[in-house]
Amino acid sequence: MGERFFLYDDTEESKTRFVSFVGEHNRFDLALVQTGRHYGKTLVLDMQGSRFAIIGEDDLKEDGYLEFAFKLSDEDAAELRSFLEEVI
Repeated sequence: MGERFFLYDDTEESKTRFVSFVGEHNRFDLALVQTGRHYGKTLVLDMQGSRFAIIGEDDLKEDGYLEFAFKLSDEDAAELRSFLEEVI
């Protein structure tokens, strides 16, 4: 087996919140992970859809970001955005 060349191997304390809610057309099962690693942004994991994104307030304002990252319709993305604006 060849040598490993690590770019980094860090351990950090994190705060994780698990939340599940139902919108008009979709259920959201999320894990929100906050550490010092991502410059104040939150790692949002969609446990049902097996997708994730590192999201900050600026990302929530970007048109199409949640739709692309989580493969959501405009309506479902609006519901997720509304929730994330409260917690991020």
